[in-house]
Amino acid sequence: MAYSILILCRKWWQLILGSFGLVMSSLVTVAQVAQAPVEVRVPVTPQPVRGSDGLLHVAYELHLTNYYQSTGPLRLKQVNVLANETALVLADFSAAQLNGLLAHPAEKPDTAGVPLEAGKRVVLFLWLTLSADRPRPQFLRHQLVFTTSTGVRQLVDGVRTPLEAASPVRLGAPLRAGPWLAHEGPGNPHSHHWTGVVVVNGQTTIPQRYAIDFFGLTPAGHGVRRVSLDQLKTSTHVDWVGFGAEVLAVADGVVRDARDGEPNQPVMVSPPSPVDLTERTLMGNFVVLEIAPHTFVHYAHLQPGSVVVKVGERVRQGAVLGRLGQSGSANAPHLHFLVSNSTAFEESEGLPFVFESFDNLGSATLRQVLDQAALVPIGPAFQKSCRQQLPLDDSVVRFK
Repeated sequence: MAYSILILCRKWWQLILGSFGLVMSSLVTVAQVAQAPVEVRVPVTPQPVRGSDGLLHVAYELHLTNYYQSTGPLRLKQVNVLANETALVLADFSAAQLNGLLAHPAEKPDTAGVPLEAGKRVVLFLWLTLSADRPRPQFLRHQLVFTTSTGVRQLVDGVRTPLEAASPVRLGAPLRAGPWLAHEGPGNPHSHHWTGVVVVNGQTTIPQRYAIDFFGLTPAGHGVRRVSLDQLKTSTHVDWVGFGAEVLAVADGVVRDARDGEPNQPVMVSPPSPVDLTERTLMGNFVVLEIAPHTFVHYAHLQPGSVVVKVGERVRQGAVLGRLGQSGSANAPHLHFLVSNSTAFEESEGLPFVFESFDNLGSATLRQVLDQAALVPIGPAFQKSCRQQLPLDDSVVRFK
């Protein structure tokens, strides 16, 4: 009996030691991965869209807030984006690369990482390309690595955001033929469109996430006639190729808002910044067309006297809405085009879209197309037919 009791006591003690060891092991694991006191949010569900390069892209933002004042400054060292619950890395950004995800990158990026001061927020603009060889993820998972001012490593792991399963809205041509330069368009994380965060009435939104400025071009790819690059300030509206072009309804819909009568701005003169960021302070003469529930197409900077539709009017795809001009907050003639989930510019989120059919003629920068002496890289050698795709930044397109 004494022997049996001794055996039982020994097993009981081994059990306690084993449990203690498991607890200690767990504590060591937790101690090795300190959780960063940072709020990480993806405000809008990302929606994949096929670009004019033929690839599937996802555009979205990560809002990072160093919540507690007592935490002190942090540095973001690494961001990984993974597919679902797998170890498949869709994108990884090192400390040196993270600067490029900011709306206004530092001229001399800090190789130690992006600073995140106590009580402050940083927004990262992510443009991912999904592999054609693998199934589309159901959701994205994020891992972020920070260091404190004393060099302690901290981690945020498991921030998940679903991917919108529905396809982007399909549109007809907003303009006739072309060619047209898609300036400040999707895929450029530093465009004034995508980084144009609007804070109104307690909400933070990005109405222009997928907005495009369409500039008319000659067949050779130039945006102005007879005026050299160093004389652009002397140009007139009619020197700009797209000026006066008919602006078209991209789908059947109902006019939900419109304005006419605002004058064109002088060419190459930046208008003053408006106090409020609204349709009426930014867009000049405009038309807002509802083409589906929670889907609104915005056309801005139209010529005064050219808007031919009224609020409440039903229009058919291809109908003329107005003419391309330079009213509102614009320093050159172009069509500002975007799709959002609200009639108003403010308190709305920009939505991806695709055009049914267009030719991608090549790619060029705005400086190239404004320089009469430059050879613009467009033509048969670059041309490809695009169906149900989104023109990407600096692509040159011709609508069919």
